Amino acid sequence: MTTAGTTGSAARCPGPASVVFDRTLGAYDFGPRHPMSPLRVDLTMRLAEEAGVLDHLEVVDAPIATDDLIATVHEPALIEAVVRVGEQPGRVAEDRGLGTEDNPVFPGMHRASAHVVGATHEAFRRVWTGESLHSANITGGLHHAMPDRASGFCIYNDVAVGIRWLLDRGAQRVAYVDVDVHHGDGVERIFWDDPRVLTISLHESGQFLFPGTGFPDDTGGEGAAGSAVNVALPPGTGDSGWLRAFHAVVPPLLREFAPEVLVTQHGCDSHADDPLADLTLSVDGQRAAYVALHELAHEVAGGRWVATGGGGYAVFGVVPRAWTHLLAVVAGHPVDPASPVPPGWRDYLRERFDAPAPQRMTDGARATYRPWEEGYDPGTWLDRAVHATRTSVFPLHGLDPAAW
Repeated sequence: MTTAGTTGSAARCPGPASVVFDRTLGAYDFGPRHPMSPLRVDLTMRLAEEAGVLDHLEVVDAPIATDDLIATVHEPALIEAVVRVGEQPGRVAEDRGLGTEDNPVFPGMHRASAHVVGATHEAFRRVWTGESLHSANITGGLHHAMPDRASGFCIYNDVAVGIRWLLDRGAQRVAYVDVDVHHGDGVERIFWDDPRVLTISLHESGQFLFPGTGFPDDTGGEGAAGSAVNVALPPGTGDSGWLRAFHAVVPPLLREFAPEVLVTQHGCDSHADDPLADLTLSVDGQRAAYVALHELAHEVAGGRWVATGGGGYAVFGVVPRAWTHLLAVVAGHPVDPASPVPPGWRDYLRERFDAPAPQRMTDGARATYRPWEEGYDPGTWLDRAVHATRTSVFPLHGLDPAAW
């Protein structure tokens, strides 16, 4: 068994690191009954501050994206619809995914959504120009939005806008790794025909979970075969299975593709306590993925790493700890999982929300896994899923799917 996230986890970032954030990003708010509460971001930043993580990150104000920048990915008709419904209460545009149960309309929707795009774009800009080696926007990662419509809590696809911006400035190879429990369908679809962008998504199988896509034989469009990679995991997959799948697929492909920039989406709704999905990871398993991606950024992309948030709906017990670990890894100063949750943050949760807070930054899990090199077991659903992905995609990159 291999213990994930132990070797190299204490390595300091050899360059400047930043997080793009200001509290007005909380205006991206579908209302008090919606699962994607902006409170999760506020609580994360409060916990990161209490834990000393922000001492090692430059905190950068988030600009608001221009309509022209958003239109590099999204159709003008969608932008116009978002502006219209946000200015006229009661209006909907269901043909554009606006006013649905997933995406209820709220006042100022366009400005709030453009603010998220602007924050992510600033993270991309800083990494591409060298102002930051790593940069994060935990309010970003709205990976379901399509060019012509909003989808799955996502109005504009901030990640796709950032990747498009890189391509427009001469980037030839950008890799995107999505560890949200839901398939990163919007980013994949937007770059489906572009061999310059490698999208890798590890998610609960679309047989059981929204958006119902992302299967092993979905490998990219004409002229871009192998540019899309999907690992469709069985419900109930926990740390050991998830990490086994990750390490069997992601590192070999990233090493072969050799991206100039690594972009990652860190939805933490793969946690066992998340109310919207069926994987069973711990905060420790999620942290191990962050450490692995950080190490891969340095190995394959010269350290150039843009990290975003994403899903995650266990607002008090999971998201703040998971994303504080993410920001700590981005900063190059990882938080010891065994460390206590700062008492000031726990008091804030109790006094402000009458909510219990976790005692430590760990769930007490070991986050171990059996490496793929130790053998493929066709009797397990997980191994069959991994094998299907490797069989579909590895030959398209000149890799042997049977190689250990």
